[in-house]
Amino acid sequence: MGWNIKKPVVVPYDFSEHGMAALRQAIELVDNPQQIHVVHVLPFMIPTEPGVVWATVDDADRIRHALESMTAQLPPSQFGNVQLDVRLGDPGQVVTDIADELDAELVVIGSHGRTGLTRLVLGSVAERVTRLAHCPVLVVKLPVAKVKEEKDQPAAKVATAS
Repeated sequence: MGWNIKKPVVVPYDFSEHGMAALRQAIELVDNPQQIHVVHVLPFMIPTEPGVVWATVDDADRIRHALESMTAQLPPSQFGNVQLDVRLGDPGQVVTDIADELDAELVVIGSHGRTGLTRLVLGSVAERVTRLAHCPVLVVKLPVAKVKEEKDQPAAKVATAS
């Protein structure tokens, strides 16, 4: 691709293969992995959740745990020194806010390709980011065979656990 990206690139990361594909694509587009800001967005906790009611879980612990998980899954030896960040809020809004803060040149986001009822219930973060972002958004989709394989994996794990 003929892009000459000099500004930051924001990559939302949800620990899925879709997020990983977006990160790999972003790495191919930049000269320096430090330009890449990988962001995981945690939803706000609901006040009636047991962890909140009994004060056993707080946002600082959730953020720390997410950063530890990101660091383990995205080692510098494999992905370079990408910038890792965890925020709280609505994923679509937070990603576009970070892109604005950084004056990002591009957002690279993985799409789960949900349709029908699941899209209605879960929404589409990629669609929201595309609508709200001030910069170009590259939506990365996995091949259909890979998506089918990913959907079949949880069922296989359950079947082997019984």
